[in-house]
Amino acid sequence: RWFTHFYVVSVLWNGFLLICLFRAEFFGESFPSWIQNMHHALGRDSQNKDMGNEHFSALLVLLLLWLHSCRRLAECLWTSVFSSGVIHIVQYCFGLGYYIAVGSTVLCQVPTNVRNGKKLSVQICWYHIIGVMMYIWASLHQHRCLAILANLRKSTSGKVVSLSHSVPFGDWFESVSCPHYLAELLIYVSMAITLGIHNVTWWCVVMYVLFNQALAAVLCHEFYQKKFSSYPKHRKAFIPLVF
Repeated sequence: RWFTHFYVVSVLWNGFLLICLFRAEFFGESFPSWIQNMHHALGRDSQNKDMGNEHFSALLVLLLLWLHSCRRLAECLWTSVFSSGVIHIVQYCFGLGYYIAVGSTVLCQVPTNVRNGKKLSVQICWYHIIGVMMYIWASLHQHRCLAILANLRKSTSGKVVSLSHSVPFGDWFESVSCPHYLAELLIYVSMAITLGIHNVTWWCVVMYVLFNQALAAVLCHEFYQKKFSSYPKHRKAFIPLVF
């Protein structure tokens, strides 16, 4: 339940960055001076060359990131049923910092003072379409899997009747123990595609998400195997048929 705080911060912070980038892109307004200073500190100085696609890609990815945070916040508030588990203070602080840093990372992929004059339709490329489609596909499956987990603790009328763990079935749970973690990875991969595939910085973010989610999946998988003697043996922890 403490993850709810992360998504509140992400919705507010990344929503603010999205507005800043939108106003700069379509109204030619400058970024706040402190954002420009942040870009300078991170080594992303202003450039004069035409970077229309990079501007639109960053705008689109920041929008996807904000929508993802909004959906996860809504799921934390109205879908998921949490136990009484707690989170380590270090992990909590790191999580807050992560969702601030990840939006800033997207914004730092483009210069701060270049106004793009191209029409929006001209900037839409094949990787934008593929990335958004993959994002929608992974998001739908993540929501379904989270709903399946929540329903394990609810009666048919929707009332919470238990906070204990049960074996989930349906959707991607038939192949892996933690499909919601797999979907999270695919969502970040879809953003990497939307940025144009070649963006090394965002692939570093993807690698972090990969190792983070894989570790969590392995721990959950081992918990299921120890707690439930009849747990399906064909299920992998994170990636179907592989890991």
